[in-house]
Amino acid sequence: MEPTAARGSLAGLLGIWGVTRAALLLCVLKVLVFPGPDVTSDVSVIYRGWYDVLVTGTFPQDDVTWQYPPAAALAVLSPAVLPFLEYATAFFVLALAADAVTLALLLRGARGADRSRRGAWMWVAGVPLLGPTVYARYDVMVTAVAVAGLLAAVRHPRLAGALMAFGALLKVWPALLLLAVRRRSAWVSAAVTGVAVAGLFAVLMPGAFAFLGFQRDRGTEVESLGSLVFHVARHHGWEGKVLLNYGSVEFLGPYVSWVSAGALFLTGAALAWLVLWRLMATRFAPHTAADAAFTAVLLFTVTSRVISPQYMVWLVGTAAVCLCFRESRMGRPAALVLVACPVTTLEFPVWFGHVVASDALGVTLLAVRNVLLVTASLLAARTLWCTTVPTRRRIPTTPGPSWAERTTVSP
Repeated sequence: MEPTAARGSLAGLLGIWGVTRAALLLCVLKVLVFPGPDVTSDVSVIYRGWYDVLVTGTFPQDDVTWQYPPAAALAVLSPAVLPFLEYATAFFVLALAADAVTLALLLRGARGADRSRRGAWMWVAGVPLLGPTVYARYDVMVTAVAVAGLLAAVRHPRLAGALMAFGALLKVWPALLLLAVRRRSAWVSAAVTGVAVAGLFAVLMPGAFAFLGFQRDRGTEVESLGSLVFHVARHHGWEGKVLLNYGSVEFLGPYVSWVSAGALFLTGAALAWLVLWRLMATRFAPHTAADAAFTAVLLFTVTSRVISPQYMVWLVGTAAVCLCFRESRMGRPAALVLVACPVTTLEFPVWFGHVVASDALGVTLLAVRNVLLVTASLLAARTLWCTTVPTRRRIPTTPGPSWAERTTVSP
C-alpha cells in the first residue's frame, strides 16, 4: 500500500473509532437513550457496592455475586484514579481508555510486511456492534491485557506469560491463552507472576479466594447454549423458573443440573481436544499462538453454562489479534463472530424481555447467535488442526503378484 493511501486508511479507521466510541460514551452517560434495560446499573450499583467494601481492605466475603479472581479488585477500584469524577463516569472513561489502548496495540501489531490492519478494523467494528454493554463491564480492560499478551508472544515470551497470568487473575479466561504458548520461559514467567500477585492479595486482603465457593448452586444462564433446551421445554410443560441467581438470569428447576453437568462435560472435552492438539501440532508460525488462543476462547465460551454478552468482547479481541497476521486463516471464524455481535445486542439488551419470556423472537435471536458461535468454534478448531498438525501420508506399497501369477507353474 502506498504511504498516502496508508495514511488515508489510518485516518478513516481512527475517525470511525472516534465517532463510534463517542456514541457509546454518550449512551452509558445517558445522554443518548439506548433501547432496552439500563446496562449501566452494574457499574453504578453493583461495582460501586463492591468498591465500598474493597476500599476497606477486604473482599466481599459474604456476597455470592462476587465471582471474580483477586486482581478484579483493581478494575473495580480503578475509578479512584479519577477522583474528580463520579464513580460510574470515571469507570466509563477508563473503559474508553482501555478500548483506545487495545486499538493502539493492534495498530502496533499491524506493523511489518507480514502484518495487516484487519485486526484493528475488527476491533473498531466489533465493539460498537455490541452496544454500550462494552463500557458497562470491566471485560474491555481484561481484553486489553489479553491482546497485549498475545501480541507479545511472538518476540517477548516472558512478558507474554506475565501478562497472561495477570489477565487470568483479573478474569480467569486469559489463562486459556497459555495453552497456545510454546516457549517454556512464558510458562515460567506466568507461574512466577501468578503466584506473586495471588500471594500478595492473599496476604494483604482477606477473602481473596472466597469467590471459589460462590458458584456451587448456579443454574443455567438464559443466554447459554444449554438454555435453548429449557426455552423450548417451557412451551411443553416444564415446571422450572427463570430467576436472578448469582448476578445473572438463570433457569432453575428440574433437569437444570443435568444440562449444567453436560456443559461442564463439553468444557472438559474442549480442554482435552486442546491438549491433544498441543501434543500433535508440529507446524508453528508466528500467528499460531493467536489462532490457538482464539480457538480456545471460542470453545470455552460456547460450552460454558453462562454466555453473557460481554463475553463477546473477548472473542472480538482475540479474533482481532489473529487478523493482524496476513497468514492467519481465521478470517471466516472471525467474520462469524462479527456477525454474532449485533445479534447479541438485539438479544441483550434490546429485546432481552423476549429472551426471558422464551417467546419466538427471543428464542430465534438466541438460537441464531449461538449457532453462529458454534459454527465459528468448529471452523476455528478445524482450521487450527489442519494448519498445524501434519497429515499422515500413506506409504506406497509395491503390488505383489496376482493370483494367476502365483498359481502359474513355470515350464
